[in-house]
Amino acid sequence: MEIENFYDYIIIGSGFGGSVSALRLAEKGYSVLVIEKGKDFSDTSKFPKSNWNLPNWLWLPQLKFFGIQQLTFFRHISILSGVGVGGGSLVYANTLPKPKSQFFTHGPWKDLNNWEEELSPYYDLAWKMLGAEKTKQYGDADYTMLDLAKSINRDKYFEPTNVSVYFGENGKEGQEVPDPYFGGRGPTRSGCISCGACMTGCRHNAKNTLDKNYLHLARQLGVEILPENKVIDVLPLDGDSGATGYSIIVKQSTKYFGKKQEFRCKGVVFSAGVLGTISLLLNLKDRSLKKLSPTLGDTIRTNNEALIINTTYKKDIDMTKGVAIGSIIEIDENSHLEPTRYGKGSGFWRLLVVPMISEPNFFLRIFKLAIEPFKDPIKWFKVLTVKDFAKQSNIHLFMQHLDSTLRFVKGPLGMKSVLSNGKAPTAFIQTAHHLAKEYCKIIDGKPMVLATETITGIPSTAHILGGACMGKTEKEGVIDKNNNVFNYENMFVFDGSMISANPGVNPSLSITAITEYGMSKIPNKN
Repeated sequence: MEIENFYDYIIIGSGFGGSVSALRLAEKGYSVLVIEKGKDFSDTSKFPKSNWNLPNWLWLPQLKFFGIQQLTFFRHISILSGVGVGGGSLVYANTLPKPKSQFFTHGPWKDLNNWEEELSPYYDLAWKMLGAEKTKQYGDADYTMLDLAKSINRDKYFEPTNVSVYFGENGKEGQEVPDPYFGGRGPTRSGCISCGACMTGCRHNAKNTLDKNYLHLARQLGVEILPENKVIDVLPLDGDSGATGYSIIVKQSTKYFGKKQEFRCKGVVFSAGVLGTISLLLNLKDRSLKKLSPTLGDTIRTNNEALIINTTYKKDIDMTKGVAIGSIIEIDENSHLEPTRYGKGSGFWRLLVVPMISEPNFFLRIFKLAIEPFKDPIKWFKVLTVKDFAKQSNIHLFMQHLDSTLRFVKGPLGMKSVLSNGKAPTAFIQTAHHLAKEYCKIIDGKPMVLATETITGIPSTAHILGGACMGKTEKEGVIDKNNNVFNYENMFVFDGSMISANPGVNPSLSITAITEYGMSKIPNKN
């Protein structure tokens, strides 16, 4: 279908917010264009076989790397995010937990609605659309995590995850079947083969990425998708509130000297994730969208996460078997822990990690880092020289409801992080470090983290949130309770930047559910 110049809605980004928006707007009769800076991976053979295939795994266009995983480093946080048609669903770990009640009663959105009750049916709808079901496969990573749960008397809080994966019938793993979700309107699927390679892109047609549900159905209704293009400007046609529509300027994202194009629309949806949406809006606030809220970029949350790689030298352990995250432990009322895996051969992270040191003081930390290998040299040598790093490593994903906040602002070289009024995120969450050390006793291993954590004290997150939060007025938030951008007509934000509190669990389901809710408020065309 040929790309036109005018649409009812243009959606910037194709992740969980953008994909939901595309389908629901098309169902309401609107013409829709989705613009995505990454590539289209509908052909799953384009996914890398391991994360050593950097050009197909990492998004680093300066080096002509056009993969699905983006690494972004700021002064106060390191961020892992997804790129491509389908956004974060291409690289995420498929896991769809619903947050606890604290999420709905915290943050700047807490008094705008009875969110837990209001969103309940939309969480159910999101599970259905994403094909969620309980994990049917446990592997060594899950069984050893259960051992940890027992050792800390939390085994009754250990359970399988809801995951966006098609498992199929027992004994028929890998066999292709007709669409099992949408009455034949969806693509064919194949049962999960438990290879653990979900986060380098599922090459076996089992992962329910957004291009196989929301975007697939949206395309059938005429939604057009323009990959490999990045939005660089959004201008109200009336020069004010956008009452007569918007001009959207895009530039090719996979070419050094990409050409520009202009599209026009009646409404615009920002769904490029925190890194895309907030960066773009901060630039536009100085130019074409000067009436954006002064809170733009504030209340950035990291889900209070810790990412810790635990590696064993024992060759009889295979951490790759299963889906990316097959189980979860509720550590306490505020914290969750998940064992996360890569597929065999995906050992790229070994180049970026150093021993985990639980010491906030920089000088003591560097001293302890220097002597750590000499405290147990034989085991450290065995751990650092394992043949298949992914096979013998399990990544702890620790998440909390507790707040830690930053602010993103416009800097001379792009967006930068600064400290906010709240508690800053930390690389030294003592509970997470304690659990990693206990876990390594079970597997006879050693815990490691990104070098940026141990050396600089900068924490890491796979779930950056906030920056365009909800509020009663423009002085309290960027968007209202229905995700309308204050002071602009037919302008919305639907992605992780709208999340106004730490969910304490993987946020993809919440982004989907809130977008479903917000889209339900938009009337049918005509």
